[in-house]
Amino acid sequence: MTEPLSQQGRELLERDRALEAVEVLRHAVATGEPSAPGLLARAYLDSGSWHAAAEWLGQLVERGHPEFAGRLGVALAELGDAGRAEDALRLALDHGELAAANDLAILMRAEGRPGEAVQMLIWAADAGDELAPDNLVAFHLEDGDLPAAVEVAERYADDARPDTVVALADVRAAGGRDDEAEELYRRAGALGALRAHIAYGGFLLDVRDDAAAAEREFREARRHREPGSAYALGRFLADEGRRDEAREHLVAGTNAGDRNATEALAELDGVDPTDD
Repeated sequence: MTEPLSQQGRELLERDRALEAVEVLRHAVATGEPSAPGLLARAYLDSGSWHAAAEWLGQLVERGHPEFAGRLGVALAELGDAGRAEDALRLALDHGELAAANDLAILMRAEGRPGEAVQMLIWAADAGDELAPDNLVAFHLEDGDLPAAVEVAERYADDARPDTVVALADVRAAGGRDDEAEELYRRAGALGALRAHIAYGGFLLDVRDDAAAAEREFREARRHREPGSAYALGRFLADEGRRDEAREHLVAGTNAGDRNATEALAELDGVDPTDD
């Protein structure tokens, strides 16, 4: 079956034009194209349209599609509805969506339940989730507990799960083992880790003080569509005084629902993002 509207919407999403995709995909849903409901959910999430996303995803879950429960939890968490978000994420876990453990752990930590968050990530990491070890290492590093971060990173490091290699690079960098960290960041990039180029770019900027090399990595992150890459590159360019170039990427990040990009864009325009 041909799905011309869904295909058009998918192409818009791939070009970071999620708001435009929403309108196209709403028409696709109305005409009954099978791919349209999932693509519309993605468009709402990618554009940061959290209220619309929660409403649409809630309808899908209520209609007997628990495969959308994880994304519903993300939208509800963004809206500050922690209770319903947790219910949705637990429903996703009950239906085999292991990745939802990461969002649930982040929610628990934000709610002041760090012990539960750590246990959730340990469970997910042991079950084979790709991102749980990385998030667990990040939690320990944020808490200033380098020994715990090292223990986790070394336990789970596995080329078959490339983001665990990024986590190991992070702890080597935090421990001052810079050459080893750089080698690991490069390996993670070659393996296709989700945040390899952003992490390596940050290392090159903060540790090596090599802005040119860092920019190359941030641009590679954009090319590979790493989450948060529009903000990372835009923030770098803004800090370098290249405001017009920065704006292009920060606008793209804002249109994709990235709050960091939104705040950085407001800062670029001299607006206080906390001023109502």
